[in-house]
Amino acid sequence: MLCRQRDVFVDGCFLRLGSISVAHLYKLCNSTGYRNQRVVLTKTRPTKAIRIGVRKAPEPDGRPAFIRIDSLHHGDLDGIKGLHHINAVDCETQWEVVASVHTISSLHRLPVIKQMLEQFPFEILGFHADNVSKYISHPVLQMLDKLRIEFTRSRPRRSNDNGLAETKNGAVVRKAFGYEHIPQRRAGRFNTFCREYLNPFLNFHRPCLYATELADPKKPGRIKRVYRPRDAMTPLDKLASLSEAASFLRPEITFEDLHAQARALTDIQAVEELNAERAALFWRVPARTAWVALRNRPPTNPHTAHLASTRPQWTSPLRTPQGCAPPLVDASGFRGCPPLPGLDPTT
Repeated sequence: MLCRQRDVFVDGCFLRLGSISVAHLYKLCNSTGYRNQRVVLTKTRPTKAIRIGVRKAPEPDGRPAFIRIDSLHHGDLDGIKGLHHINAVDCETQWEVVASVHTISSLHRLPVIKQMLEQFPFEILGFHADNVSKYISHPVLQMLDKLRIEFTRSRPRRSNDNGLAETKNGAVVRKAFGYEHIPQRRAGRFNTFCREYLNPFLNFHRPCLYATELADPKKPGRIKRVYRPRDAMTPLDKLASLSEAASFLRPEITFEDLHAQARALTDIQAVEELNAERAALFWRVPARTAWVALRNRPPTNPHTAHLASTRPQWTSPLRTPQGCAPPLVDASGFRGCPPLPGLDPTT
């Protein structure tokens, strides 16, 4: 522009300015004299909008019922949207609840979050999420206010505030469902699988490591967290080991029911049942998505084939016995029961 003003319009005021380099112009703009005349700085004005959540880390203080929540997406493929997984983990006991949802919009997300909160054996006191619009919204705030749940958000430059949910995403959810595309119309079947098989296995049969805080001898005044093998236990055992643990449970849930449900299957039987149901679940997913799971499909074990008939026939608020779950119909019209083996995966 300076060159055009000098050459085209023959303006004498731009004879010297037209030959100045761009680097020298930036240097002049950063000078103190120029900035004092042209740059205007104002203080940040507080917004009048309603603040959603408090920016702080959860403070369980040895109590359960303070959860961290995060979500995962299975991507898009050829214009077909993928489903979302929502993962909620308790800070103190690592009690974990996984659910699947068609979309992350409020229409599908809020009912699933309510179902997830009901699957915890204790009343939720704290709800922590990242600074994303999926959870930082007025519908979520209204739901939590109605349930008297404290809503907290991750602090800026504090990546560990939601670190527990992030690590569980990779160590649990991605290992169970992989990274391949899963159409969102299958969300109903995947949600039933999470509620009936995955969540009970995670909380009753999968041990977790828990940190022990020790004084750091190299840095006086510092606390070092140590993960010892003898501290590994299931989330149910961790919950039962807390002081006054029974006072945190819901009125309709007792430790006797929880331990009876945990002892209904051994850990090996629970793993084999989980793998069989997961293979049957991916059998109805299109072959382009499920070929990895079907290639490693475990063979039928004659020693565990009778588990379906020997499962205890009693109702639990955390898990419904096989064959007694109400049918859950997703967008594709399929009900929430496991598919029969041998069906064409492309249908």
